[in-house]
Amino acid sequence: MAQIAVTTANDLSGYKIVRHLGVVRGITVRSRSILGNLGGALQSLFGGNITLFTELAEKARAEAFDLMVQHAQAMGANAVIAMRYESNDIMDGITEVLAYGTAVVVEPL
Repeated sequence: MAQIAVTTANDLSGYKIVRHLGVVRGITVRSRSILGNLGGALQSLFGGNITLFTELAEKARAEAFDLMVQHAQAMGANAVIAMRYESNDIMDGITEVLAYGTAVVVEPL
């Protein structure tokens, strides 16, 4: 799989956009297990970072990001600009994570 550049900016420094290919997205839906809920509840009693939930969130974002990159590559892009994340609870304990941006073709200046 070829590397593509991803940025939250609307352009890519040192490159010019030669073609806009459209919106790309990667979406994943994750749930917490009963054991994860129990472990998270126990960690919350002591305060601070609830690492079980942090790890779940990081995995969901990484999966959504990778799916977005795959979508961009399938469209022929070598970069994604204006990349963002969004998440929503579908129901209690089930969360959707979306990574999206604009697929573009760039060339060095």
